[in-house]
Amino acid sequence: MLATLPLLSAPALSPVGAKAAELKSYDSSKPSFWQHPPPDWFLGDETEAQKGLAPPSGPALPTPPDELQADLKRIKLPPGFRIEVYASGLPEARQMAWGKDGTLYVGSFNATNVYAVKDVGGKREVKTILKGLNMPTGVAYLDGALYVVAIDKLLRYDNPEANLDHMPAPVVVYDDMPHYVAHGWKYLVVDKNGWMYIPFGPPFNIGIPPTSVSQIRHVDPKTGLAEIVALGVRNSVGGDIDPRTGDYWFTENARDWISDDLPSDKLNHITRLGQHFGYPYCHQGDLPDPKFARGHKCSEFTPPVLKLGAHVAPLGMKFYTGSQFPAQYKDNIFIAEHGSWNRHKYQGGRIERVIVDPSGKSARQEVFASGWITGDRDYFGRPDDILQAPDGSLLVSDDWAGAIYRISYKK
Repeated sequence: MLATLPLLSAPALSPVGAKAAELKSYDSSKPSFWQHPPPDWFLGDETEAQKGLAPPSGPALPTPPDELQADLKRIKLPPGFRIEVYASGLPEARQMAWGKDGTLYVGSFNATNVYAVKDVGGKREVKTILKGLNMPTGVAYLDGALYVVAIDKLLRYDNPEANLDHMPAPVVVYDDMPHYVAHGWKYLVVDKNGWMYIPFGPPFNIGIPPTSVSQIRHVDPKTGLAEIVALGVRNSVGGDIDPRTGDYWFTENARDWISDDLPSDKLNHITRLGQHFGYPYCHQGDLPDPKFARGHKCSEFTPPVLKLGAHVAPLGMKFYTGSQFPAQYKDNIFIAEHGSWNRHKYQGGRIERVIVDPSGKSARQEVFASGWITGDRDYFGRPDDILQAPDGSLLVSDDWAGAIYRISYKK
């Protein structure tokens, strides 16, 4: 169904000239690398100028509520909007999903937990309902069941609301997934037919990926059937269905270690089955990889709808379908940018608003909420997912602070 791209022997194209010869390299061509990656697997090809950069370590514990309230005073929003703490005490909170009766389910990163947030007597209580899972970042709710994706398994928990204190044993509904932890954390998006879009990231920064990854699959959780809908995707941890067309759009984190300002992260749009979005041959739609271009031209691949900026780390995104915000926000995309680490001066750490038509033309972006970065390289929060609430406000999860915020509008 999908064509395999040939590996050509032409000289590699290089936008950084002689620097390409100085790149650090791993032999990622052997399965032993993917199965047992070195501790610094995320380095891949390190330029001299970027040496010494590494992901920052987050706080050991969630930010206390009083401190969260003070921190949010620094967040800048358009006139009429306000931000407040919705829930706190959720270590490494990631994707969110609404269940029945107002229950909010939240995945996590290294914390291994899944949480439930419920309104009890006017106060929101956070309960850890699952523990010990392998990076259960992605959650979804469908037909009375909670779905959790944990690296190499899609799990279903039936009737969770009745069992929050003692969750039932999970049903494995799909496990045709590699076990690589590196870039193996995932995100779940349910379409109108009950199928789920699931991204599969490569187990390194840059390299020729195993055939089972660098793709997006469309999975039927009822039958375990799946199809590959996109190739050439590096690391996607966010997406949504366009309410105008039913098309799948997704954010993508581009490779590291070229420079502070290259390449740009992306917003992509799948318009036909089997599109190739460039990785590892071409980045941001117009930048051949200095080592892995292998004679390919960027014109062979699907370009992004929008370049979001270098190392801003776009994660969760949502089309706005509510009525609380002003009319001009309808069908806009809100993107949570987790923020830089592979850059000497961080950027991102904010929420972007994207205005775009259903075809992906005339796309433009503007900052909607900012202020989680202080100075050049300090965070007090890192937004990572967005979810629309029933009243039309937006919820934002923050894995750095272990919190969820609510952004609302009032004239």
